[in-house]
Amino acid sequence: MLELNNITKTFNAGTVDENNLFSGFTFHVNKNDFVSVVGSNGSGKTTLLNLACGTMTPDVGSVIFDGTDITGMSEYKRAKFIGRVLQDPKMGTCGSLTILENMALSDNKNKPFGLGPVINKKRIDYYKTLLEQCGMGLENRMGVKVGALSGGQRQALALIIATMTDIKLLVLDEHTAALDPKSSETLMEITDKIVKEKQLTTLMVTHNLRFAVEYGNRLVMMHSGHAVMDFSGEEKAKKGIDDILDKFNEISIEVGN
Repeated sequence: MLELNNITKTFNAGTVDENNLFSGFTFHVNKNDFVSVVGSNGSGKTTLLNLACGTMTPDVGSVIFDGTDITGMSEYKRAKFIGRVLQDPKMGTCGSLTILENMALSDNKNKPFGLGPVINKKRIDYYKTLLEQCGMGLENRMGVKVGALSGGQRQALALIIATMTDIKLLVLDEHTAALDPKSSETLMEITDKIVKEKQLTTLMVTHNLRFAVEYGNRLVMMHSGHAVMDFSGEEKAKKGIDDILDKFNEISIEVGN
C-alpha cells in the first residue's frame, strides 16, 4: 500500500541547526493496516506523515503508493486518495461556512467544478446519515456555521469530511490532542467505527499511549528517525501501556534525560 524506501531527510542543511532526521529510513504500511505511531517530540512522527501526504519530499529515496512512485506528486494531487485530519480542529473545515456547505464542498472533491450550485439537495439525507454516526446531533444543525461548533464537534466533522469520498489511506495527525478527555474518547470511538466500516488503511500519530495500545493492529514507536518498536497482530495485542513507558524510559536514560 504505502512504502517509504531508503529515505533521507535533512532539515536546516548547512547551518548550525542542521538535523539529519532520516538516513536510509524504510517504512511500509500494508493494506487495511491501522498503525498507531508514538514517540517523543522530534522523533520523526510528523515528518513521516508529511512524506506520505506530500507536504514535504525526501532529499533521497522514494515514496510508493499502490505500486506507483508518487515521490514528486504534489500534496493536492495525493489528496485524491489520501484523507488527512490535523491536530487543530480549525484546519479541516471552513468556519465561515455551514455544516451543509462544508460537506457539499467535500462531496465534490475530485469532480470538475462548473457554474452550477455546489449543494445537491438530493444528497442532504446522505450527509445526515454520515453525521448521525457521530452521536452529536450534527445532522440536525446542517444550517449552523462550523465556527460555532465545539472543538470536538468540529473535529468529528473534519473526520467525516476526510472519509466521505473514496480515499485509500486515512492519515490522523494527533487528531485528538486539542480536545478534552471526553471528546477525545468520543472521537476515537467514531474513528474506529469509520475505519472498520470503510476498511480504511490508517496511519495515526498520537501522544495518547492508551489509544495507541487499544486501537489498531500495529504499534510503532519512533525515536531519532528510527522505528525502535514495531509490533503487530497478536504481538501488539499483548502489549500494554507499561511496555511502551518502559521503552520511553530506556530511551530517556540513553540520551541522558
